Amino acid sequence: MPTLILFNKPYGVLSQFRSDDNNNFATLSDYFSDKSLRVAGRLDATSEGLLLLTADGQVNKALTHPPKANAGKKQGKTYWIQVEGDASDAQLQQLQTGVALKDGITLPAEVVRLSEAQIAEHIWQAPDKIAKRKVTTWLAITIFEGKNRQVRRMAAHVGLPCLRLIRMASSGFSLGNLEVGASTQIPLSPAHLKRLGVQPLSAATTTLQSRKKPRVLPPKSPQSKHPTSRRKQPLADSLKETAMRKQP
Repeated sequence: MPTLILFNKPYGVLSQFRSDDNNNFATLSDYFSDKSLRVAGRLDATSEGLLLLTADGQVNKALTHPPKANAGKKQGKTYWIQVEGDASDAQLQQLQTGVALKDGITLPAEVVRLSEAQIAEHIWQAPDKIAKRKVTTWLAITIFEGKNRQVRRMAAHVGLPCLRLIRMASSGFSLGNLEVGASTQIPLSPAHLKRLGVQPLSAATTTLQSRKKPRVLPPKSPQSKHPTSRRKQPLADSLKETAMRKQP
């Protein structure tokens, strides 16, 4: 049965196993020894939260490129972001209806303000490298597409620079109470696979077999038990024989 790993990626960790010589960021190798794992939906090194990993190629493909049949059922990705300044209703409305970025207008998003109680209950202490601001706003934003650094660019476009970004949910899986730097592995049941658009191996084999149509041979023509073979007489001999018969 395929499995999926839910990882609460800390700030300053690359979403890859290979180190980058240009910086001193940690990598996934510092948390996982299985190099066959692949990330389904990366996060920037300076972003935090839910990261999905799997060693199953079909599951990874379904998470990163959902099948067209599931397009109408596509579940969004939810981020909690801390932005600089006091976000106005007009700015939130812009984020909700769509923002014109260089690579196109974003799809409508779901955006709500978060209360101090919600932040206190679910958000861990900010990394030291994140600058402190006097006035900030926490927002929960759910998007239904995957443009590069989309949430940060959307927030900046409406005048709300993003100070902190935490992915809370993706593809129907949520971070829950997973501690920073911790991970949990879950088996993907047939119901999970169906929701993702992945066909279990046994079902796929059955489907392939059912698609093979049995070969139907054409019916044989009935043959006589005692066939008679008659040799065709050459045309010249036949005419000669007919002429001789007509002679008196």
